[in-house]
Amino acid sequence: MLKFLPFIWRNLARNRLRTTLTTSAIALAVALVCLLLTMPAGLDAIMSSLASNTRIVVVNKGGLVYPLPYAYLNKIRARPGVVAATSWTWFGGAFDVDRGVTFPNFAIEPDSVGTVWEDWGIAPEQLEAFRKRRDGALVGRTTLQQNGWKIGDRVTLSSTIFPVSLEFQIVGEIPLERAPHFWFQREYLDQALRAKTGTGLDFLGTAWVRVDEADRVELLLSEIDAMFRNSEAETSSETELSYMKNFMGQLEGFVTIILIVTGLVALCLVFIAANTASMSVRERVAEIAVLKAVGFRRRLVFNTLLAEAVLLSMIGGGAGLLTALGLTQALKAAGAGWSPALGPLGSFIITPTIFVQALFLALFVGMLSGWIPAFGASRRSVASALREVF
Repeated sequence: MLKFLPFIWRNLARNRLRTTLTTSAIALAVALVCLLLTMPAGLDAIMSSLASNTRIVVVNKGGLVYPLPYAYLNKIRARPGVVAATSWTWFGGAFDVDRGVTFPNFAIEPDSVGTVWEDWGIAPEQLEAFRKRRDGALVGRTTLQQNGWKIGDRVTLSSTIFPVSLEFQIVGEIPLERAPHFWFQREYLDQALRAKTGTGLDFLGTAWVRVDEADRVELLLSEIDAMFRNSEAETSSETELSYMKNFMGQLEGFVTIILIVTGLVALCLVFIAANTASMSVRERVAEIAVLKAVGFRRRLVFNTLLAEAVLLSMIGGGAGLLTALGLTQALKAAGAGWSPALGPLGSFIITPTIFVQALFLALFVGMLSGWIPAFGASRRSVASALREVF
């Protein structure tokens, strides 16, 4: 078949405009498929990079909207294997009331932050300033950049849940590109509520627990839930990675839609290539009849026509794969995995698995789109073919 490669190539180059347009359509479709296939793995990589294997989360068994008694926190801290524990209580603060809540903000205990999130690399002097200042706030890098804030700025948040507005001084940064958090002292909110309503903050939203060893995580999960079983507020404990996946459960539907779209794109790709192969065969009915008349066998005619479709598809698929690879590498270099402008796009990369899948898709499309026209042309007799022409 290799000796017929110049013949196959000349046939493809016969109508250069159609060949170029078809190759470009295949390349764009394959590039889109590759980019879509990077998303599920990219989302998993983002969540895995954010999660620690020694941190667990305790929430109300009824769901995140239901609080837990604040007394639970000290009971959790007393469990063997617990290094530190702190709580998050949603404040629902809005920097611009007209825009509403644009970043997550929580009241927490400042003494345990550095231990529970030791891997986040918050500067010790900033943690100390956070402990000392009742109105201090630790703010994620993403939120700082999006709002143009810096350490030392004073910020006022109006709660959409509690009847208070609190003023904070930013004393530190959470040095993660993906961190949108705004943390402030729980005691500050408690005192403001007591002054405003006469009732303090006697509940928490979620409890975050740092475990001394990863091997003890599963045991602690069951121990904590057993400790509060049959109480008025039963708990549901899970690893940080599991919590994040459940919290972002709506992404599972998004991933399903991505896979469906990927399948539809691949189907369109087959139709595009099949249309081109059929048009090419129809235009060369007389030539194919002559080839048969001079001794070309059916199998040889079938193989050369099929090879044309496969070669066209592989060229387009290779171009699309290189385009997607270059784009993802550029996004990764520009965002270093994450940036306020690019979001998580820098985490979506073409893996070796996706590379092989793209090449296989191009081969499959070429074979499927070329098989029917090639089979029909090879089976047609010389007389019937010439009758169509004359």
